[in-house]
Amino acid sequence: MNYKYANHQGWSDVNPFEIIRVISEKTIEIREMKSTLDEYWKPKFVLGGFGGHCTNSREQKWNIFSDERQPIFRIRSSSKRGYPWRDRHGLQYSLSNKPRKYYDYNF
Repeated sequence: MNYKYANHQGWSDVNPFEIIRVISEKTIEIREMKSTLDEYWKPKFVLGGFGGHCTNSREQKWNIFSDERQPIFRIRSSSKRGYPWRDRHGLQYSLSNKPRKYYDYNF
């Protein structure tokens, strides 16, 4: 397995986790990463939606760092459940070589 990250897929939001250790082909240990919004990116809103519509949402810039204070936990691959990687609570992750953070300002 050559991936370094597991990005949590939560509805439309995405949160980065780093792979700490590969236990087996179907089990890995991960830890949440710290994400801060880049100071040079600002959301632009227009009227619409619930309280406004963010017109530049797809251009978000995030600074992502390791956070050793976060707990390490396991996720497992299971083709029976319809999505390859899940934690014990059923939350979904996709493996990647790049950490990804996305916040849906339009929800």
